[in-house]
Amino acid sequence: MKIKRKLLNTFFYTLIFLNSSDLFSQQDSIPKTKSIFWQKVQFGGGLGLAFGNGYSNFSLSPTGYYHLNKTVSVGVGISGSYVAQESNPSNYNALGYKSTVFGGSIIGLFHPIEDIQLSTEIEQLRVNRKFNGVNTSNDSFWNTAVFIGVGYRSQNVTFGVKYNLLYANQNNVFAQDWLPFVRVMF
Repeated sequence: MKIKRKLLNTFFYTLIFLNSSDLFSQQDSIPKTKSIFWQKVQFGGGLGLAFGNGYSNFSLSPTGYYHLNKTVSVGVGISGSYVAQESNPSNYNALGYKSTVFGGSIIGLFHPIEDIQLSTEIEQLRVNRKFNGVNTSNDSFWNTAVFIGVGYRSQNVTFGVKYNLLYANQNNVFAQDWLPFVRVMF
């Protein structure tokens, strides 16, 4: 008899507790919806982290996109990175290297068909480099790049390649004029 009563009391109090949680929950009678502007906004970007034998590389590049319509989007991005390579005491010619790069970009995306993404991008970066070794030197400059690109898009991820129209061998952040990219949007 006592076990039945305890079981019945436990069931009764559990039932009251579960029902009272609905009474005290904070629910609006009007559902919240995003404004039309925020419904057309997507965020994305990149995050990089690499370590090696005396080498480290950290990079962060968030991007925001606004969809003008189903085929055209515009966006802005910021980027920053830090790269360091320790000098090698066993190799007299091996230089130590530190670099910080930061800047921003304006991006245009065009989707002629759902799976293809064409892009244009203007990027301005401030580059600060310091070499340590036999000849210690510092180098700071602005690097401007104008990219055109094409990519294959599958849902929120685009894989592609872009070409730097302003590529020059001197004072350039990029090792070559063609660059692969992966663009992820949320």
